[in-house]
Amino acid sequence: MTLLRSYVQDRWHTPAAAGSAIHDAVTGEEIAQVSSTGVDMAAALHHARTVGGPELRALSFHHRAGLLADLASYLRGHREELYAISARTGATLYDSKYDIDGGIRVLQAYAGMALRELPDGDEGLVYAEGPQENLSRDGSFLGGHICTPRRGTAVQINAYNFPVWAPLEKLAPALLAGVPSLVKPATQTCYLTSRLIELIVESGLLPPGSLSYVCGSAGDLLDHVTEQDLVSFTGSAATAERLRTHPVVVRQAVRFNAEADSVNCSVLGPDATPGTPEFDLYVGQLVTEMTVKAGQKCTAIRRALVPAELMDAVSEAAAARLAEVVVGNPADPTVRMGALASLGQREEVRRSVKTLLDSAHLVSGDLGRVDARGADPERGAFLTPLLLRCDDPGATAPHEVEAFGPVSTLIPYTSPDHAVFLAAQGRGSLAGSVVTGDPAFARQVVLGLAPWHGRVLALDTESAKASTGHGSPLPALIHGGPGRAGGGEEMGGIRGVLHHMQRTAVQGGPGMLASVTGRSAK
Repeated sequence: MTLLRSYVQDRWHTPAAAGSAIHDAVTGEEIAQVSSTGVDMAAALHHARTVGGPELRALSFHHRAGLLADLASYLRGHREELYAISARTGATLYDSKYDIDGGIRVLQAYAGMALRELPDGDEGLVYAEGPQENLSRDGSFLGGHICTPRRGTAVQINAYNFPVWAPLEKLAPALLAGVPSLVKPATQTCYLTSRLIELIVESGLLPPGSLSYVCGSAGDLLDHVTEQDLVSFTGSAATAERLRTHPVVVRQAVRFNAEADSVNCSVLGPDATPGTPEFDLYVGQLVTEMTVKAGQKCTAIRRALVPAELMDAVSEAAAARLAEVVVGNPADPTVRMGALASLGQREEVRRSVKTLLDSAHLVSGDLGRVDARGADPERGAFLTPLLLRCDDPGATAPHEVEAFGPVSTLIPYTSPDHAVFLAAQGRGSLAGSVVTGDPAFARQVVLGLAPWHGRVLALDTESAKASTGHGSPLPALIHGGPGRAGGGEEMGGIRGVLHHMQRTAVQGGPGMLASVTGRSAK
């Protein structure tokens, strides 16, 4: 039996007793057991604050950027090993690259942004934000803002669907800001995150105390956070609410960021009729979002908003493409979609779909049966892609229930304003998209969607070749959303770095401020 370890206080901790079993999503075989029993959470946080914090703060922004670049290069050399482990989560090679290569690219992107946008040398220990303000007639008294690293730890609690990308996209801005990180992965896929952490530790690139890892239950972790710590959570809205209202988080006003589930939508423009490039783009994007990572993406399209007169055409075209999707063992190169992360997750998706079927019907897929190429469909967590159609746009379930798997629902709309209204019924989403060749329609819908979404893609033939697609968060842009989506923002370029820093107004004479900020008045 393999017991997965935690990494705290710069040493590995093996639990004294067996814990929860985790299984191969494809074969059902037990992979390991996981437990955080014996981990002193208070000591782990204290070590990160008192050892990791000073070590990182002693380095300039550019030096920290160099660490990210070196770490990215090191991890690139171990991708094949990570791909092999990732396959056990049910991921195809494409899915694995989306997660693993995507995470590595975030490290590279942040390293590049830091070199371009953050100061170096004497200025590289503090970030002077914006111009200084003249607060006196003779210019002898000025004011401005500086951002300095918080003296705490960035605690990241991650979901199971991106066991590599998630910890790396949170680690990058925190490290650049000079703040140590404590990583707590979801149990279902933590064996992949465990190997990632082992590789990072083996690289020897990061300063002592700058990285901690708790594998298993979070236990009393949040009981020990302080006003200088940060908590970043990815997962369900219900869990986000529970963590956000933790007594210590509330009492200490701990900076809290949540990226939660959302019922994302994609709007097809009325101009995109069958035979147009935009129609094909829409159908292709919908099928891609349903099948990449077996639909287990917080940004996947859950609601396909289609002009009422095009519902039949989109339904038929999408169903035809979905019929060609081969589900099964990711080791088979002909397989396009692998398994869900666990049998428990498959049952949760099935329960959600049954709720959706109260107001919709299936146009593609079988809820109870799947042909899994090269695998046992019962031992593995396989599910066929399920496309539903709800002809009543006023039904509540499609706008409220997220089946976190290869599931999407077609919903008709009658006007641009109606499409915006329906999108808003999701109560806040991470990502939305508009597929159209009509700039006027795009403008109306994008501006209507914006208050309810963290990111909106306007897709047409001009951008199609280069577009990263509806469901791809990018390090230079914020990843988050209002309302149900958590109300938070991750990444966002240098915004993500500043999230881990304290903004302080400083006042004084020109010479004094130049000494404090490392730059002369402008």
